[in-house]
Amino acid sequence: MEIHIQPLNNSYSDQLIDLILTIQQKEFNVPITIEDQPDLKKIESFYMEPGGNFWGAFINGELVGSIALVKFDERAGAIRKMFVKKEFRGKELNIAQKLLEVLISFCQENGIDSVYLGTVSILKAAMRFYERNHFSQVEKENLPARFPLMSADNIFYYLNVNQTV
Repeated sequence: MEIHIQPLNNSYSDQLIDLILTIQQKEFNVPITIEDQPDLKKIESFYMEPGGNFWGAFINGELVGSIALVKFDERAGAIRKMFVKKEFRGKELNIAQKLLEVLISFCQENGIDSVYLGTVSILKAAMRFYERNHFSQVEKENLPARFPLMSADNIFYYLNVNQTV
């Protein structure tokens, strides 16, 4: 199976909403709706115009994974919307790893040194994934003032992208 990763624009909103809401609601029972995530309907203005981006992983034309970067400061960004369809997870395809590497390369090319993210403590596999990728846990009160908090998140991570190489 060949994995194709590309930036996404607003024309992919419906596919993204389908991918993300299915994982959030059906798989992890996170009480979140599309109304809670209006950014998914305005990818270009929310992610790209401020200097971030949104990528999708495709296999045979099907969107199977996503990752996004919100640039919230001159040299800092927040990882958002990191999802991979259940049947495409794991080391065989390594989709999450490939998506993260695309995002880190984008940061390095665009002068973004610091990357933060929030997740939910029930997502143990996600936490292990970030820790394997050299992210350090950071207390909520130590996050940058402009970090875009999501109400559901209760675990936070930080990465200096220049130390990952």
